[in-house]
Amino acid sequence: MNEVNQKILKNIYKERPRDSKKYDFGLLMVIGGSDFYSGSPALSALAAFKSGVDMVRIIAPKRAADIIASFSPNLAAYPLEGKWLERKHLAALLEMTESAKAAARGNTAVVIGGGMGRSEETKEAILEYLSQISVPVVIDADAIHAVDKNPEIISGKPFLITPHTYEFFILTKREVYKLPEEEKIKAVQEEANRLQTIILLKGPTDIISDGKETALNKTGTAFMTKGGCGDTLAGIAGALLARGIDPLTAGQAAAYINGKAGEIVTQRMKEGLTATDLIEAIPEVLK
Repeated sequence: MNEVNQKILKNIYKERPRDSKKYDFGLLMVIGGSDFYSGSPALSALAAFKSGVDMVRIIAPKRAADIIASFSPNLAAYPLEGKWLERKHLAALLEMTESAKAAARGNTAVVIGGGMGRSEETKEAILEYLSQISVPVVIDADAIHAVDKNPEIISGKPFLITPHTYEFFILTKREVYKLPEEEKIKAVQEEANRLQTIILLKGPTDIISDGKETALNKTGTAFMTKGGCGDTLAGIAGALLARGIDPLTAGQAAAYINGKAGEIVTQRMKEGLTATDLIEAIPEVLK
């Protein structure tokens, strides 16, 4: 077991060749949002851009997509008909995933879950989508609630699941909130091994494990309880997956970057910290 530190970034962020082409450093798809929630996919996308991904495509229900597109000229948002993700959207999602793989020469990943809602139809659509793709995926927020219905579909795939303690309970039926750190670590290891996936349990100490190898990240501050700081983590992890970093390493590096950016903002703003401030601090971590 090791503690994540700045050295992990040196192995990821190497000098870019002068002849680099668009998508050499990834094309990320962010699937999320609903009629009520639009901020989550936007935060993930903006964090991914600041973490070095070449391009982000956001796919969201129409109202959310229209709002997201207005946030920044950097954001490209594809609108889905309706107020939330439904099974009728599945063919379009699969087609866009394959299109992204082709355009980016395989340098593709997905972030899914933020702001999607937990209707049975949405959860079924998420499950069906995940069962049919093989690209690396960050499974976050509402998508974790969907996976709870059929966790076998994630087994052995290049997926990274990013729960907080309640979402970990939803996924595993194990309550770890009040456990000592050693017991939390053991629980994450056991569940990652059982589910055959990579888990990043968010907390004062982030625990990242594939069931065999486990790492701890201790960057971050108490002010990162603010809404959106989990969305930024998912976006950073997605950016790393899209540039070809394996899910275990991506989880470790994303936790470090997100927490370190939070520390930088906390020094300046403390109670005033927001997720958008954290995003702006990411380049300071990477420089």
